[in-house]
Amino acid sequence: MTGPLAGLLDHPAVTRFDEWADAQLEPLRRLPWAGRVFRTATVLGDWALLWHLVNLLRVAAAPRHAARSLHLSLLLGAESLVVNQGIKRLFRRERPTVTGDERFQVRRPLTSSFPSGHASSAFFAARLLTARSPRGALLWYGLAVIVALSRPFVRIHHASDIIGGALVGTALAGLAARAPGTPH
Repeated sequence: MTGPLAGLLDHPAVTRFDEWADAQLEPLRRLPWAGRVFRTATVLGDWALLWHLVNLLRVAAAPRHAARSLHLSLLLGAESLVVNQGIKRLFRRERPTVTGDERFQVRRPLTSSFPSGHASSAFFAARLLTARSPRGALLWYGLAVIVALSRPFVRIHHASDIIGGALVGTALAGLAARAPGTPH
């Protein structure tokens, strides 16, 4: 089944890019340490768990920021709803594999492949966290890149899915940052 915008991703250039990216990841997939890092990142990306853990650590370090952390968690929930129950339904893109690469045991998502929800939530969180603590930008975006790359690494997403997810998450974070009542 495909959504009304699925044809946009059928372009030969997108297919060639995804195939090229998959071939570039294959040597990395053979490295045991890379498998551990990216599998862990993909598991921590489920339901934005990594970003909720970051929030908890930030509250533990500075309890006065509990309201900000709660707000970010609520925004992450809203972002997930928009991406997984809205945008993905417009594309309904098939995943590169049904269950992912058999070398890496991961949860099989039920939603469409495009855009990557992991990449979207990662870049959404990275942008909002950077707005609150600019000195942490390298850390937040570094984690976002690792989470996003974990998805084509385990063959649950095409590389173009994570690019789409990163763009969607960044754009949604920009909208969220401008929303009334957003703490800075």
